[in-house]
Parts: sequence; structure tokens; C-alpha cells
Amino acid sequence: MCFSATANFVGSGVLGAVGVVTLTKVKHKRELLFASLPTLFAVHQFMEGFVWLGLDGILSPAVTHNMGAAFVLYAQGLLPFVIPLAVLLFEPNAKSRKRMLPFLAIGTATTLYMLWALIAYPLHIFVRGNSIVYINDGTNNTVLGVLYVIATCGSLFFSKVRDMVIFGAANLTILLVVMAVKRYAFTSVWCAYAAAASVIILVYFWKSQLTRPFKYAEAIWG
Repeated sequence: MCFSATANFVGSGVLGAVGVVTLTKVKHKRELLFASLPTLFAVHQFMEGFVWLGLDGILSPAVTHNMGAAFVLYAQGLLPFVIPLAVLLFEPNAKSRKRMLPFLAIGTATTLYMLWALIAYPLHIFVRGNSIVYINDGTNNTVLGVLYVIATCGSLFFSKVRDMVIFGAANLTILLVVMAVKRYAFTSVWCAYAAAASVIILVYFWKSQLTRPFKYAEAIWG
């Protein structure tokens, strides 16, 4: 996130509260992964707070690097898989779930490659323009970036649930703005604002209590 460790820790606390409330609204196990996103973003922002402390000289270089690696692991290595899977599980019928399969396939392939790249190439972490920059030569390319966007935002746009489409639109808008203004710090800045946008998930779970859970009689892949 921009600015400081304090901003990350405070943001993490707020998102943690949002995440807890969201989880209390879950009515079916298939809702759980999607409802967990605000909490996962909260943990993610909390980890980056320690990266800031390390870059400020408060923590050792080893701890700083490990926390940065954990941050990037979630941002680049897991999100492309987690988001389309969460949407697929949540979808109310077999037809809408089948629409998620291409996005899950792209997300899985992207995640597998990124996990390999994060292991095979060194990670560079530094501050530029009040933001943390994470650079891995194996994941820093345009084609991979496009696949990442398709996996993390595409599935949301094809969801049968209107609020998921809104969440996807918010994330894509933020993504394009960040790419235009702070491309060099994309991983940190976009994840911060995507975390803030996850409040949309709480709003959806709160207002849809009377219409959930969906009738999940069909098999997930049926």
C-alpha cells in the first residue's frame, strides 16, 4: 500500500473487521471462499506492513525479504487461481459455473507459472514514489499481465451475481488507473485498492441474506 507501515496496519484492521462481518453472513459452504476474500486481503495488507518496517530499517533484511516474498506469493501466485475458483463455487447453477471454467483454467496455468517464476528468479523489493516496488524478472512481462487480469477480473464480469460484476468493474477500473499512474508499483498499489473494493463483498452478503443460499442441488461441474 502507499505511504507507510501504519497505513497498512490500519487498513488491515479495518478490512479484518469487514472480513469477520462478511463471514458471519455465510449460509452455505460454497459461499465461504468468496466471503473470505476481505479477510485474505486484510492478512495480505498486514504482511506488507512488515515489509515497510523492514525497508525503514526496523526489521532485518531477511525478515523483510521473507515478508515481501509472502506478499508477492499471494498477490501474484495465488489470486489468479483463488478468485475464479471462488466465483465458480458461488455461482447458482451449472450453466453459470461452466462459464467460469475457462477463467479457472487460465488462472490455474498463470498461478503455476508464477509460482515457478517466484522460485526460479530473485525478488527485488524497494521504495519508489512512496510505494513499494516488487520486481521478479520471471513474472514481469505483458503477456503474463494480460492473463492475470483475465483470471482475476474476467470471471467476475461473467458472473450471474450482479454485485460480483460490480466488484469486477471496480477492480478493473482501479487496475487501469494504477497501470497508467503507478505501473512500477502495480502489485502493491492495486492490491491495496482491490482490498478496499472488497467492501463491496460485505455489502452484497449483507443485503442478499433473504435470497441466499442458492439452490446448490446440481454438481459443481454438472
